[in-house]
Amino acid sequence: MSHNTNCSGLKPPILKREEMKEIIASEDELKIVVEYLNKIVPKNAIVFLVGNLASGKTTLTAQIAKARGVEGEITSPTFSLQQCYSENLYHYDLYRIENAEFMELGLFEEFDKEGWHIVEWGDEALKLFLLNAGYDIVTVMIEPFENRRKYTIEKN
Repeated sequence: MSHNTNCSGLKPPILKREEMKEIIASEDELKIVVEYLNKIVPKNAIVFLVGNLASGKTTLTAQIAKARGVEGEITSPTFSLQQCYSENLYHYDLYRIENAEFMELGLFEEFDKEGWHIVEWGDEALKLFLLNAGYDIVTVMIEPFENRRKYTIEKN
């Protein structure tokens, strides 16, 4: 029996390795994160930003908007739920809203618009629903790391 088989004689399953990268950056170094996202995120995609309160989700969104030529202040759309910064950049804050309410408000249809849809506080159920619906999803996990942040970026 070959060393590439298990006790039952079957070959082990081939695990699909998703594209994942970790970047450690300060706020002043966010350009590195944005440049990487510009390389790997398709033209039309949903980007889930995951992190604790004040982890830097809106700060990263502001850097993405700035890199796309958006001028002015970028704030989290906590009460408006959605901000449109340009015709191809949308920002959602789902902190106060359940998935059912998100659907009832018709916000799901917004994801059909061309561009990047940046989602703060989106949960795993919403991500799974969108993946099953055929959307391109990228997740950015933001965690404190010394006096900087660790950005774990994964194409789903």
